Amino acid sequence: MDTRFLDSLVTVIECGSFAEAARRLNLTAAGVTQRIRALEHEIGAPLVVRAGRTVQPTAAAAAIMAQARIVQRHVQDLKSMAASGTLSGELRLGVAPTLLSSLVPDMLSRFTRAHPRIDVRILRNNSSELYAKVLEGHVDAALTSHPTFALPKSFDWELLREEPYVVVIPGAMRVRSAHAILRDEPFIRLDRRVYAGQMIDAYLRKVGIRPNERFEMDGPEAIAVMVDRGLGVAILPDWAPPWPEGLRLRKIALPDRKFVRKIGLIWLRASLRSGLIHAFLRAGAGGRGVMSKKASLS
Repeated sequence: MDTRFLDSLVTVIECGSFAEAARRLNLTAAGVTQRIRALEHEIGAPLVVRAGRTVQPTAAAAAIMAQARIVQRHVQDLKSMAASGTLSGELRLGVAPTLLSSLVPDMLSRFTRAHPRIDVRILRNNSSELYAKVLEGHVDAALTSHPTFALPKSFDWELLREEPYVVVIPGAMRVRSAHAILRDEPFIRLDRRVYAGQMIDAYLRKVGIRPNERFEMDGPEAIAVMVDRGLGVAILPDWAPPWPEGLRLRKIALPDRKFVRKIGLIWLRASLRSGLIHAFLRAGAGGRGVMSKKASLS
């Protein structure tokens, strides 16, 4: 299959017309039409249909569009590498929310200085969604917490940081033992659909605490703001700064110092982007240090 024909199909569908696609590809409309017809003959199904003045994909075209774009990216990467002799291309990186403003900026700074020809696209999502995105090929790798289950052998994982879980309380609240606070105060629970929320739930069950649950929500930063407003207390990972500005909070260490969130990079071992992923680990994570498991109190 001629990859130029796939380029033409993707461009026609993105433009919605043969004429605009022809302008972008520097071809005649007849030339673009000929390529689409040849591709339809090779695949054995119609790929586009006219709807008034526009062109729309058929079900067959919609089914192959994602893979067609992946092929486009791989071909572009190969051409760039052959021409320059250096790593280049696009790295799609999933990032958990609390890492986007803490670890990621410094990591990207080192990485882009070392590999200026690699374009990084970032997708923000929670931990469980990022695992699915890596599995389905929507992102090449993800910076996230380790899943609560054993990873399949098809995945690779590199630990970057360990963050202790702490009880977060309003700054004006009387300090006492972490477990006493969890038993007595209204509790804001991190969503159990994310890995950190699942770990918190398992910890509470293990120590036999049934908190007075007031809210359950995703978003550790938003929970920290709610704690500051006196709406309850929470268990959160003590993520790398910055935290939301202007908050008056206290972080109380839990008795189990092994109760930590493990932050790292996850990717499919057979990924065609493995060269870019390992380059990101070498350069981007080169300045890291695994955080102590001892909670920082404030």
